[in-house]
Amino acid sequence: MGELHGFYLEDLTVGMTALYARTINAADITLFAGVSGDINPMHLNHEFASGTMFEGCIAHGMLTASLISTVLGTKLPGPGCIYLSQNLQFKAPVRAGDTVRARATITEIVNERRRVTLKTVCTVGDKVVVEGEAIVMVPTRASLKAPASAEPKERLRAAGD
Repeated sequence: MGELHGFYLEDLTVGMTALYARTINAADITLFAGVSGDINPMHLNHEFASGTMFEGCIAHGMLTASLISTVLGTKLPGPGCIYLSQNLQFKAPVRAGDTVRARATITEIVNERRRVTLKTVCTVGDKVVVEGEAIVMVPTRASLKAPASAEPKERLRAAGD
């Protein structure tokens, strides 16, 4: 976006949605294992994982879920929001080579508390792999005391959504 802030609370409406897509590769899985410390052989050892119900290595569920954080922190509401909570249900595995599409859609806005609730869903093709709900705190124009810049809706369209 090139902005230091995303949407202000005043700019948000129920139904707004944003998307981030990424193809997960083997290096992403290895790097996530290193950063998180989760070296479960389900993610890293093909021989071990081949003998499981998944019949091969799968990506960490939290790696997939982290793409939701990307949507929230960079697109909707965007920079300046604070992640307060997230519930997740892992529905299907993600493998190296899968393109994950993480989508967040605003379902509720509580102006007096500056809280926004979003439905969060990650898909691979037509299959839901992760779903849940996030709650974020979003700044108001007055709370940041920052001058308004480009119209937020125009920034979101320019970002490809």
